[in-house]
Amino acid sequence: MAFVTSGARAAPFAAMVIDARSGEVLHAQNADTQLHPASLTKMMTLYIAFEAVQNGEISLDDYVTVSRKAAAEPPSKLGLKPGQRIQLRHLIRAAAVKSANDAATAIGEAIEGSEAAFARRMNRTARSLGMTRTNFRNAHGLTQEGHLSTARDMTTLGRALFYHYPQYYNIFSRETTDAGIAQVSNTNRRLLSSYRGADGIKTGYTRAAGFNLVASADRGGKRIIATVFGGASPVARNAKVAELLDLGFQRSPTRVAVRTPARPVYVASAGPEESPVPAARASTQLAASPRPPKRPGFEPPAAIVAAVAESVENALASAQAEIAAAARAETAPVPNPAPAADPAPAPVATAAAEPAPRPVPTLTPRARPEAIMPAAANATTPPASSADEIGQEVVTRLSSSGGRMWGVNIGRFGSRHQAERVLLITALQEIGTLDTALRKVVQSNRGFEANFIGMTEEEAALACRRLQSNGSECTTIGPQS
Repeated sequence: MAFVTSGARAAPFAAMVIDARSGEVLHAQNADTQLHPASLTKMMTLYIAFEAVQNGEISLDDYVTVSRKAAAEPPSKLGLKPGQRIQLRHLIRAAAVKSANDAATAIGEAIEGSEAAFARRMNRTARSLGMTRTNFRNAHGLTQEGHLSTARDMTTLGRALFYHYPQYYNIFSRETTDAGIAQVSNTNRRLLSSYRGADGIKTGYTRAAGFNLVASADRGGKRIIATVFGGASPVARNAKVAELLDLGFQRSPTRVAVRTPARPVYVASAGPEESPVPAARASTQLAASPRPPKRPGFEPPAAIVAAVAESVENALASAQAEIAAAARAETAPVPNPAPAADPAPAPVATAAAEPAPRPVPTLTPRARPEAIMPAAANATTPPASSADEIGQEVVTRLSSSGGRMWGVNIGRFGSRHQAERVLLITALQEIGTLDTALRKVVQSNRGFEANFIGMTEEEAALACRRLQSNGSECTTIGPQS
């Protein structure tokens, strides 16, 4: 491994400003020039750490044994010792807040076994995120030949961190934090404390790179991300980032549709050699389904079958009796009082005048009539009366959804289990807006979409607004057929 040093010459300058909600570029200067990213690299180290935790590869509470290589990394460092055991959550805090190089290397080795294997995973993830001009060689960002990125790619990574892992994003705004063996201070604390709305993300510095920073700030519902490569000093870098953030807030619209960046296809490891993206995707296919086999054939006891049949027959008989009683009530003649001079009708005549009751309708549907509406000759008769007289029910085919043909999408995941888990957690967190919605996982060639369906357009819009206000990704979908 060859680390490169450089003299005191000024590092090349590059900058990028975007509206984080839509991804729209608001300003760019040398944004695609490949430069040394320095500790901005740790954003990818942390992105993969969050991904590994979310997918069960490792737990925040797991203890990591520090290797000699990790302990020997130059400053900035936490001060880890070879053989020391420390929880992953403390390594993450040290890498994010103090920008500790020893912690970053320990994270990479804990997840992939070696820093070289971790760097390959970093590059696979970068390509999947659309970071087309980035190449990682290590987990910390110390200057190394071929370890390069761009302002555009690092801005893309900062936006992905915010939208894909909002539950961890707050770590970047902590001015101090407990890293297990020490209380550490944020390398970005001056901007965090001086710029209103600033809440992250990551600083970086080497002599070859200059002073780098990816910063995010929120004001009045707008979120702007600004990136600077090659600042001359921390003060000059912070001043330039503040200027770029101001420019972003001025140029960005008040209201804009949120376009959540697509998640990379989750691949835990592609093996010892670099693998192209299609092969990595193919490796996620399961050789056998983890679902339990279908239940073998089952014949219920004869007593249960007979009891069920008897219950059905009784229900049918009861329903037919009720229909027959209603039919007789409808056809009963209305008595007309006869004049006093007329003799009372004979009992036989009365019996002969009473119309015979209609046949009891069965539960078997009749064939559809040629015409439901009455003929033109009977146009003066209201349609409802005609329907009553012939004993038919006129049914209009209306949607049973009550307008609930909308839904929301809360992300794409690498497995069905993961999508279902996030749906359940989200439903519990937003029970006020999602309690009537149905959870649905839709598989595509890009992963598993986590959707809530069966909502009105207003309910879907409200749910998305609430989720986005809490930092979660959400897009409305519909109408659903």
